[in-house]
Amino acid sequence: MPTPRDPDPACEDPADVAARLGVDPAAGLTAADADERLDAHGPNELRPARRVPVWRRVLAQFTDPLILLLLAAVVVSVVAWIVEGANGWPIDALVILAIIALNAALGLVQESRAERAVAALAVMTRAHSTVLRDGELRTVPSGDLVPGDVLALAEGDRVGADARLVRATALRVAEASLTGESEAVEKDPTTLDHRVPLGDRRDMVFAGTAVSRGTGRAIVTGTGMATEMGAIATMLDETVEEPTPLQVEVGHLGRMLGRIVIGIAIVVMLTVTIVQGVDTLEDFVTVLLLGVSLAVAAVPEGLPAIMSLVLALGVQRMARRNAVVKQLSSVETLGSASVICTDKTGTLTTNQMTIQRVVTASGVVDLGGVGYAPVGAATSKGRDLVEGPLLAEARLVLGAGSLVNDAQLAEHDGVWEIEGDPTEAAFLVAARKVAGAAEEAARYGRVAEVPFSSERKMMSTAHRHEAGDLVVLSKGAPDVLLQHCTRLQVGDEIVPLDAVRRAHALAEIETLSEEAFRTLAVAYRPAPELAGDGPADAAGLDESAEQDLVYAGVVGIIDPPRPEVRPAIAEAHAAGIRVVMITGDHPATAARIARDLGIIGEDGIALPGARLDGMDDRQLRDAVRTVSVFARVAPEHKLRIVDALQAEGLVVAMTGDGVNDAPALKSADIGIAMGITGTEVTKEAAKMVLADDDFATIVHAVREGRVIFDNIRKFLRYLLYSNMGEVLTVFLGVVFAGALGFAGASNEAVVLPLLATQILWINLVTDSGPALAMGVDPEVDDVMARPPRGLHDRAIDLGMWIGIATTGIVIAVAMLLTMDAFLPEGLIPGGTDTFETARTAGFTTLVFAGLFTAFNARSATSSAFRSVFANRWLWGAAALAVVLQVAVVSWAPLQVAFGTAPLDAAHWAVCVAMASSVLWVEELRKLGIRVVARRRAAASGASGSRAAGAPA
Repeated sequence: MPTPRDPDPACEDPADVAARLGVDPAAGLTAADADERLDAHGPNELRPARRVPVWRRVLAQFTDPLILLLLAAVVVSVVAWIVEGANGWPIDALVILAIIALNAALGLVQESRAERAVAALAVMTRAHSTVLRDGELRTVPSGDLVPGDVLALAEGDRVGADARLVRATALRVAEASLTGESEAVEKDPTTLDHRVPLGDRRDMVFAGTAVSRGTGRAIVTGTGMATEMGAIATMLDETVEEPTPLQVEVGHLGRMLGRIVIGIAIVVMLTVTIVQGVDTLEDFVTVLLLGVSLAVAAVPEGLPAIMSLVLALGVQRMARRNAVVKQLSSVETLGSASVICTDKTGTLTTNQMTIQRVVTASGVVDLGGVGYAPVGAATSKGRDLVEGPLLAEARLVLGAGSLVNDAQLAEHDGVWEIEGDPTEAAFLVAARKVAGAAEEAARYGRVAEVPFSSERKMMSTAHRHEAGDLVVLSKGAPDVLLQHCTRLQVGDEIVPLDAVRRAHALAEIETLSEEAFRTLAVAYRPAPELAGDGPADAAGLDESAEQDLVYAGVVGIIDPPRPEVRPAIAEAHAAGIRVVMITGDHPATAARIARDLGIIGEDGIALPGARLDGMDDRQLRDAVRTVSVFARVAPEHKLRIVDALQAEGLVVAMTGDGVNDAPALKSADIGIAMGITGTEVTKEAAKMVLADDDFATIVHAVREGRVIFDNIRKFLRYLLYSNMGEVLTVFLGVVFAGALGFAGASNEAVVLPLLATQILWINLVTDSGPALAMGVDPEVDDVMARPPRGLHDRAIDLGMWIGIATTGIVIAVAMLLTMDAFLPEGLIPGGTDTFETARTAGFTTLVFAGLFTAFNARSATSSAFRSVFANRWLWGAAALAVVLQVAVVSWAPLQVAFGTAPLDAAHWAVCVAMASSVLWVEELRKLGIRVVARRRAAASGASGSRAAGAPA
C-alpha cells in the first residue's frame, strides 16, 4: 500500500503523485481499491478530543489548595470528636463538608452550562465530496475519502481532504479558516520548485477549505490526521494548558493560609501547655480542641464557595454581554491580561471583501460602509458625488463590474449574504451605493462569456442592452487589462489611451497597491459585430473580442476593519494592554489594517513568518517586545509567539476563529473563540467564546474581569480582617484569661472566649452574606484607567497584611474588653454577669465588628462613608446578619446549639459601641494613608516643576 504523505506533494509533478499513490487520474480508484484503502487508513476524520469523565471533573473540584485545607480541618475535627467520645454529631466537620460540596456543585453546574452554551453555537453538518471512481463521478461522504481518490471540485464545494491539483479552471479557494488569508486564493496546478508556507501552496487544496469559484480535479494525498488540519489537531492535543492567574493566586493563598494555620495552632497549643500545663488526657483533648478552634478561626471556610459564586455571577454578567465563559477561573484572567493577541480576518475585520475606492480618469471616489450590506455614501474629497464626469465614470466601472460577474447578493431575514467569489460580490454591493449604477446594469442581459483563467488573469462577458445594442465587458488584473485597452473613458467621451494617460493609470494602480488594496480594473467596448448570425456572433465569443477595449477605471478592494474595533483597541491601550495582530495574510495588508486600527503607527511594519523560521527562542523574545504585527504566519508560529510573550512574564489573551488559531488559543492564558465565524475546533480549544464575534466585547470582558478581581480583593480583605480578629481573640483570650477575669468566672480547664460552633457561625453565616455582597460591589474607580496587575502581584500584598493585622488587633481588643466589662473580676470593675453571658456579648461584639469591617473593606484607602449607599446588597446582607445574630442569642434552640445566653438592651448597646471602634480606627488609618499620598504627590509635582524650570 503506498504511503500518502512521503514527499511534499506540492513539489511533485501530478503524474508522479498519481504513480506513487497508484491511481489513474482519468479513471480514479476502483470501488474495491477504495474500500481496501479505507480499511488501511481509517475514516477521513480527525481524532476526537478526549472527553474528561464525570468522576475526574468531580475530583478536580477538590484539588484547590483551599479546599484541601478545609478537608484537613474536617479530618482534625472528626479525630477530636472521636477522642472526646463521639457524643452527638460532629457539627464542625459536617458544616465544612456541606460548604465543600456546595463549592463543587457550583463549579460543575457552571462548566455544564458553558458546554451547553458552546454547543448551542455549533452548526453541525455532514460534508460530502464528489470523486471519480471506476471512471464515474460519484458523491460520497467526505469521511470515506482515501489517499489516491480523485476529487472533482466545483464552486460551493467544501474540500474533503488534502489533495494535489491535476487541473484547474479559474479555481479560487477560500482558505481563511486554515491560513487566515482574507481573500480567496487563486489555484494553479503548476508544480512548485521548493517548499513554501501553507498559504502559498497554489497547487494544493486542503481539507476544511471551500471552493469559491471555478472547477478542478485533484488527487487526495492526505486524509484524517494526515491532513494539514490533522497536523493542527495534533499540535492542539500536545499543547499544555497553563493554570489561570486566579488559579495560581488561589493556590498561593491556600498554601500560605495552610502554613499560617499550622503555625498558629502549634504556637497556641505550646503556649497553653507551657502556661497552664497539660496533665491529663482530658487536658490534652481540650488543647487539641483549642487547636481545631484556631484552625477553624484562621481558615475562611466560606471563601471557596463565595469565590465560586462571585465568579459565577461574573459569568452571567459576561453572558449578557455575549461573552460565554467555559471555566469559572477564566473570568478574572481577562482582567489580568497585559497582551491581547488577535487574528485579523474575521476578528478585527469583517471577512467581507469591500470596494472602498474607485479610481477613474476624472478622480477618486470613496465608498462608505463595510461588508455585504449595500449601505454607504459615495464621496469625492469628502463631498457627496454630484452629476458630472466622475459620477458617470464611477457608475460605468461599478455597473460593468457587477455584470462581468458570477456572484449573487441577496437579503435573508435582514442579513445580506453572498454566493460565489467574495471579490466579485464586492462589485454587486458597491454598485448599489452609487446612484444609477445598479439600475443601469439591470438593463443588460448576458449572452456569452470568456471565463477567467489564471493564465489570462481576466474574464469577459457579452451583454445585450434592452434596446438591442451589444457590448463586451472585461474585468481583471489592471496591468494585464491595460494591455488590451487602446482608449480611455473620460466623462461621456472616449479619448485615446496615449502613453501619458497610460502612465497615469499605472501610477494610480500602484498607489492603491501600496495602500494594501487588492485591485481590479474594468474595461468595455461596443460590439456591433456580435449582433450578426455569423461565426463572430455572441455565441462564439472568444479572446479575440478582448481587443481595442475602453479603459473605464480600477477599484480598490479590502477586507475592512470592523467599525467598533478601533475605539475598543484605543480603550485597551489606555488600560495598559498591548494589542498584537498575528495573521496568515500578506504583510502589506496586515500592516495597513493595523495602522487603520491604531495597533501600530504610520511607520510601523509587519514581521513575516519566514523571518520567524530563522529565529531561536531568545531572538523571538527580543522581537515580541517591539513587534506588534506578525504576518504570513503558520499555526506553529502563532504558538511560538504566544509562548515568547508568556516567557516575558505577560498574561496573554489570544483571539481567533480559524482552525489555525486553535493551538495558540489553548496555550494562551485565556483563548477567545469567535462564536459565529469560529470553527468547532477553535471553540473547543478556547476558554471563552464571543457569541457576537465583536472584538469590543473582549474589552468589556476585560473591564468585568478587573472589577471581579477588585471585588475578590474586597471580600478577601473583609474575611481575613474578621478571621484575624477571631484568631487573636482566641489566642489573647487564652493567654490572658487570668488578667481578664475569665479563669475565675469559668470552671473549664482551658477557658475559651469563643466556642468552635460560634466561630463557624461567624465564618459561614454572618460573614458570608456581606462577602457575597462585596462580590457584586459596583466599580468604585475607573478600572480601565490603570495598567493590568503584574503576573507576580499578590492578591494580598504588604499593605493588606498591615490592614489585616491592625484590624485584627482592634477587633480582638474590643471583643475581650467587652467580655471583661461584664465579668465580676478583671481589668474593668463592676461586672456581674456569668461567663456564658459575657462570652455571648463578646461573640455579638465580634459579629458586629465584622459588619463594620465590611464597609471598611470596600476600599483600602477611601473612607467607608464614600458612596456608602452604592451597594444595596451589602446593606441587605448586614441587616440579615443582625437579624440572625439576634436569633442565635435570643431563640432557645439556637442558644443550645451555639452556647449563647440572652442579652438585655444595655448589653446590646455596649456590643454595638465597642464593635464600632474598628470603624473609627480604620478611618484614622486610611486618613493617614491619604495624607501621606497627597504630600508625596505634592512633593513630586514641586520637584518636577523645579526640574522643568532649571536651565539647560
